Amino acid sequence: MKLNRFVIPFLALAILALLAALWAGLMRLGWHLPALTPSLALAHGPLMISGFLGTLITLERAVALKQKWMYLPPLLAGLGWLVTLLIQDQPLGPILLTLASLGSVAILVEITRREFALHTITMLFGSLTWFAGNLLWITGSPIYQIVFWWQAFLVLTIAGERLELSRVLRPSRLGQWLFGIITAAYLAGGVVSFFDFSLGARLSGAGMLALALWSLRNDIAWRNLRHKLPLTRYIAFCLALGFAWLGIGGALNLVFGAQAAGPRYDAVLHVVFVGFVISMIFGHAPIIFPAVLGVPISFNPAFYFHLAILHLSLVLRVIGDFANFHTLRAWGGLFNEIAILLFLGMTVYSIRKSLKTG
Repeated sequence: MKLNRFVIPFLALAILALLAALWAGLMRLGWHLPALTPSLALAHGPLMISGFLGTLITLERAVALKQKWMYLPPLLAGLGWLVTLLIQDQPLGPILLTLASLGSVAILVEITRREFALHTITMLFGSLTWFAGNLLWITGSPIYQIVFWWQAFLVLTIAGERLELSRVLRPSRLGQWLFGIITAAYLAGGVVSFFDFSLGARLSGAGMLALALWSLRNDIAWRNLRHKLPLTRYIAFCLALGFAWLGIGGALNLVFGAQAAGPRYDAVLHVVFVGFVISMIFGHAPIIFPAVLGVPISFNPAFYFHLAILHLSLVLRVIGDFANFHTLRAWGGLFNEIAILLFLGMTVYSIRKSLKTG
């Protein structure tokens, strides 16, 4: 067991982006914090999606494929968010993040060339939507339209990974066709939103709801909820809760249509970005970090603590959104972030414990 020290600077850039994004998120929720840079609050989305998750996802793929050129996208993403905050009057930072997403497309093209399959094609489209969202960003499109594409980057990336990991269940040909139709409908929602914002949102919502329902039969997570191994069971709970929130997010889009601002906008976005994406990160961390760092993560029952805080606080946040109760929304958002920080702390503790015992 040997720590892969080469990846530590990349991980440091990703975690710093996460911390800056969390700080910006609290500012947007109304917590009175010092603005570290003039544009910090406005950069919450790009920091979280391109700075943190973009760096982490491309780094994972670079480590897995062991090709030196593939480390360029996570480097560009890590430097891009820094430049975005430090040099506000120039487009250099967004350009670097856009190049990072283009590099992600190149990586997925190579992965798809090596293995032409439904899951690799899905992840390729995920990278393409990240690139498309960043192109829209640097050309001045409004965030409420861009967010469709950034959201699709994460939803399709995770969906493709779950399809790959669930191949042990041998999904039927019909199940695979259904998955392809659902993801195509979900992608179509982003395109349609340019012409009919509300219809596009509802089509995307239908896609998310259908993906969540598809997982009930086809994703191994649901079967692992009663697994004998504690770590496997914990991962299953993270993933199952994530799929549940994805379905809720899809249903909210179907019912309320497009949202450009306000409390409902906060709810519709964060049930997916927090409830689905962050819960999936909690669940995949025991798989991803050992693969990237070369060090296993020791399971600790305390993992359920930050998982419970994340989901309970998100419930409070969504209730605050729909009740237009700002204080409840603010406290729910604060505890969302506390859960993420506890997750980071427990992950570092588990890695250090593995290094000492190894």
